[in-house]
Amino acid sequence: MQIEDYIKAGKVAAEVRENVRKKNWIGATLEQICEEVENEILKRGAKRAFPVNTSLNEVAAHYTAEPNDEKTITDSDLIKIDLGAQVNGHIADTAVTVCYDPQYTSLVQAAEEALKNAISMIKIGVKASDVGRTIEKTVKQLGFKPIANLSGHSLAQYTIHAGKSIPNIWSIGSFTFKGDEAYACEPFVTTGEGMGIVREGKTKNIFALASRKRTKNEDADMLQEYIWANFNMLPFALRWLVKDWEEKKARELLEILVKKKVVHAYPVLIEGNGQRVAQAEHTFIPTENGITVTTL
Repeated sequence: MQIEDYIKAGKVAAEVRENVRKKNWIGATLEQICEEVENEILKRGAKRAFPVNTSLNEVAAHYTAEPNDEKTITDSDLIKIDLGAQVNGHIADTAVTVCYDPQYTSLVQAAEEALKNAISMIKIGVKASDVGRTIEKTVKQLGFKPIANLSGHSLAQYTIHAGKSIPNIWSIGSFTFKGDEAYACEPFVTTGEGMGIVREGKTKNIFALASRKRTKNEDADMLQEYIWANFNMLPFALRWLVKDWEEKKARELLEILVKKKVVHAYPVLIEGNGQRVAQAEHTFIPTENGITVTTL
């Protein structure tokens, strides 16, 4: 396990996240936010682990800006900015919710508090289901609902979701934390009126290679090679392709790759009752006495 690379990536991601937290984004477009945040990661000597997620209000996750995305932040918005840095494929995944509407400040604080309580109890040997119980209890005591069908996850080299889930509610069936793995813990919280689950929306603008089989379409195979060379198996955005591919052509070829199941498209995830969602997230590595939080 390359702990130094995880630490390096975490330092970059944490610095960028804290700058994101402090900045006033009112009036900025989602494209400006994504480009600025991703450039800050690159400037610090890491690579992007995935497209910055800029999920607004009831959108819980998986929205990144389209090319020339004109959606603009207003003073009534709550935006989850989920960002990832990687060094040699070793990932730091972290998120902050920026909120400009005072009535949702306590929702944001509930996500932060749930994360804090979760990471304070984790060490080698702790069960993930007990972490889920802590998150659920914290959120409910504060008068909110955890999102039951979103979870944290284990990380591996060039792999964001490496097969293990850290639930945000108490659940049956679990794993025990080990010291030679990295994980991301990310409570998602909605209001008391929320359904507490997310559904898939129609928009799909984050993609990742799912396989490397040939499609018999020369242009589509060229794009596949480009994706592999530049992003490996990590997620990417259409925004990242239009620097070298004409947008209309890139969309057409992506569609072919998705149909052939060479590329996976991630749908946006929306709160079931259309209620606002807040998120907080850290990446960590368990130790005998606690954890090393790489994104502090």
